[in-house]
Amino acid sequence: MIDMATFDQILEMDDDDDKEFSRAIVTGFLEQAHETFEKMEESLTDKDLSALSSLGHFLKGSSATLGLINVKDYCEKIQHFGSQKDETGLRDLEEDECLESIKDSLKQMRVEFDRAERYFKKLYPGDE
Repeated sequence: MIDMATFDQILEMDDDDDKEFSRAIVTGFLEQAHETFEKMEESLTDKDLSALSSLGHFLKGSSATLGLINVKDYCEKIQHFGSQKDETGLRDLEEDECLESIKDSLKQMRVEFDRAERYFKKLYPGDE
């Protein structure tokens, strides 16, 4: 799900119809997200909760900037689980529970990300 009010603020910065400004932001985000997903998978394999928390925090901000609400929400959950907290960040959890929760959240986040990526590729054809 994309919060169009948020994304429209980026589109408003484009010059007329060329969409170069927003295209650059979206393209950069997509590349960054793919790299971050790879790092998350590696960190999950290594059981590196600290790295997972940092990566969740990192991707959360750029997701929010583009209005990717569900992606941002999953990033926040991963950030909390990486700190061995529940998804609200309030209750302590065991490492194994956190790793399993991160694995589930990452899977669901990828579904949401793929949905947004398809939308962006329709909006900016030719950016493969």
